[in-house]
Amino acid sequence: MTHSLLLVVSYMAVNPAAHPLAAEGVTSLTNPRVKYTVPEEHYVVLKRGPVTAVVVDNAAVDTPDVPGHRRRYNGLAVIKHERQPRNLFVPSYAGLNFEHIHDGNSAEIVKEKFEPREFPMQLRVIDPHTVELYQAPTHIHKLESCGRYSILPDGTIEYTFECIPRAGNYTNGYIGLFWASYINQPEDKAIHFKARKAGSDTPGEWVRAVTPRHGVSSTHPPGGTLPDLPHDNDFPLTLVFNRSDYEYAEPWYYGVSHGMAYVMMFRDRDRIWMAQSPSGGGKGNPAWDFQWFIPDFKVGQAYGFTMRAGYVPFESREQIERATREHRRALNRK
Repeated sequence: MTHSLLLVVSYMAVNPAAHPLAAEGVTSLTNPRVKYTVPEEHYVVLKRGPVTAVVVDNAAVDTPDVPGHRRRYNGLAVIKHERQPRNLFVPSYAGLNFEHIHDGNSAEIVKEKFEPREFPMQLRVIDPHTVELYQAPTHIHKLESCGRYSILPDGTIEYTFECIPRAGNYTNGYIGLFWASYINQPEDKAIHFKARKAGSDTPGEWVRAVTPRHGVSSTHPPGGTLPDLPHDNDFPLTLVFNRSDYEYAEPWYYGVSHGMAYVMMFRDRDRIWMAQSPSGGGKGNPAWDFQWFIPDFKVGQAYGFTMRAGYVPFESREQIERATREHRRALNRK
């Protein structure tokens, strides 16, 4: 049924100039003008151009559209292309899956490592090409959030995430958030991006990055000054703080699976950290991930970022650069 948006008036973002990562008032969490319906099912199929994508909440689903999807995983259960009808993602898991909320504190994270998975999410259909995943304040970190999945005319997915911390129980003074995409048996586990040695001032060159094992050299930050992110030495989410020798020179990367490229494109200003695991989705199933940190946050204020995920036939690196150039430009004009 259609929900009155008077219920979300209190979630309005504050002055976006107040913080460099302030939300822009895109989703139903922060914008009371957004109208939506809540479907009866736990999934929504989006199809546009050559791509079909299925967005799921974190309930179990087992239908012809979404076979064998496990409870707890959320985001894109399926992405397919006319040129490759095989699902890119591990069928029981997902892609663009909202995975962790943390503050670098071991005592807090051991209460629940996968907080977004454990607390209910609500699907909100905006239009035939747009669906959101809303989550009420979680029980541990009290983070309220909404992620919007929009399929663009060429099949690229634009993902906008907005959140509001409803309490200040973040020991180290920042919010850490993590997303995972579990790739189903690609021939090559590597991701490719333009990078330079951390702290250098070179323009960067293309690297093929494969981490030796889970949690080793697992994250690649942006260049420039990074926020102070204190954390416990025994913090158990090993992908989060174990930096590689690289920092990326451009905010995007791709991986290749069964003749297709999965391309993750970010905005410079959002300061996303790339991440990866050779086995995050099980043996032979790498995780191609990213994470986001919100320093100096204030309780009750809204924060957000926007990125795009492309799924296109792969011919060469140069072809992928051409195929995604306009999307990358558009993101950085936002």
